[in-house]
Amino acid sequence: MRLKSFRIQNYRSILDSGIVEVEDTRTILVGPNEAGKSALLKALQQINPPNETKILKPLRDYPRRLYSSIRKKEVDPKHVVVVQATFSLEDEEIKQLPNELRMSDYVCTRFLDGGFEHHFEGVPPSPNFGAVKLDIERLSIFVDEKVSAAGMPESENASTRIKEMNLSDDSSLTGMNGKDLNEWLDIASRYFDENSSIEKQYLQNIKERIAEASARANVLELVRSFLPVFVYYNNYFRVRPVLHLKNFAQRLESNDLDDDQHDYGNLCLLNMLGFEANELSALGDVSDASADNAIGFEEFREKLDERSYELNAAENKLSDEVRRVWNPDTSKGETATLRITADGQYLKVSVEDELGVNVELDQRSEGLQWLISFFIVFFSESQNKHRNAILLLDEPGLSLHGLKQREFRKTIERLSINNQTLFTTHSPFMVGPDELDRVRVVEMVDRKVGTKVHQTINAKDPSALLPLQEALGYDLAQSLFTQQRNLILEGITDLWYIEATAFLLRSSGLADLHSKISLVP
Repeated sequence: MRLKSFRIQNYRSILDSGIVEVEDTRTILVGPNEAGKSALLKALQQINPPNETKILKPLRDYPRRLYSSIRKKEVDPKHVVVVQATFSLEDEEIKQLPNELRMSDYVCTRFLDGGFEHHFEGVPPSPNFGAVKLDIERLSIFVDEKVSAAGMPESENASTRIKEMNLSDDSSLTGMNGKDLNEWLDIASRYFDENSSIEKQYLQNIKERIAEASARANVLELVRSFLPVFVYYNNYFRVRPVLHLKNFAQRLESNDLDDDQHDYGNLCLLNMLGFEANELSALGDVSDASADNAIGFEEFREKLDERSYELNAAENKLSDEVRRVWNPDTSKGETATLRITADGQYLKVSVEDELGVNVELDQRSEGLQWLISFFIVFFSESQNKHRNAILLLDEPGLSLHGLKQREFRKTIERLSINNQTLFTTHSPFMVGPDELDRVRVVEMVDRKVGTKVHQTINAKDPSALLPLQEALGYDLAQSLFTQQRNLILEGITDLWYIEATAFLLRSSGLADLHSKISLVP
């Protein structure tokens, strides 16, 4: 399943983002600080968040200046749309759908109270109570007449029973409603006149609509199982290189974890390893093993071996993935061989350098720390659905030097081969001159209007476009410098600058690209 577009409403600084179209591999959200880029990603994650993610809460997530309308009960959170997303299905998923739905997109909506709705776009909606209401009313007339003739109390009337269900026209025909209606049909059929073609037709119509609604609901639940997990990662989710297990287990038990993102990163590490903190801590307490008790000692030894094997498997898995996207340059001493070891009460994450020496994670480059911490959170949150996860990266590579950020773009590109990726940035080095079609500009000129996302590269706020203008300026300068050097080496010095500039603008297409970046009048 691939995300095609989304729209965020009624979430923090966002009143209505507008529809944001998404690229198949990676989409770049560019804008200044406080424009609402992080809010966009956090709201989008609510379509299908990992299990540990905080659910929506009106007090925290509804635009603050409008919250009084909820407090006064003028607005019901269950009717407030926060995010709607449209997906296209992959070939293997499409094969599992009935023919009439195979060309349709799948649309999901998440509401402020956490409620979820979904449907197929461009096809008739699933039948609801309004579709059978008239037939039920007509059939009830026949049934009520027979109930009355039999001297039964009014409570047995079909019309009375339907009223007690308190169904509106848009009520679903599935779930408890479907169960109640089928029970109603069973009772009504006791008074059914098999010789009446009219009653037969009413009964058949009702049953067909309920069966149709049930079949559609089953297909929707099947497609919902294809939904990718949305993994949100920001630059501060870092894994501590050394974790004291007993202390961490005690804080977990007393629910005393800080909002410190290191705590979250280390919780993800334990989830990925498949161990509870107190379990690893107990294995680190060697006093539990008695040399005098052969059976107890052997059991303890077996558990230690199991822990060692699990940690080894995890470090190999992480190392392989990090190498795949980091592509370390061994000539510069870069490496991506991880070591995860448990020593007594300490869980350690280190990187083995080219000399075979283990160096603690926080002593390696910022880029490598980011990537290792990212994969730990990724593997934990995506619950073994890695290839079907959508990555939401908030300011990746923020702490890297500008030129290293340019190299880090390749890392993001490799990540997006297997996982559709959306990332935010306000750095000119994180946007390439050949990536302008992937850029969506985020700005907030007026808080009363809120965060807006532009599909085209324009904005009312010059600061929103600054990263793109600087990115193009840097690439143009690099091109001019290279051309200047080549011309001088060839002995051409007269008017080289004008000629080189004209040549580069024509040949590289930068003139056309630069013309696409303009301010809205």
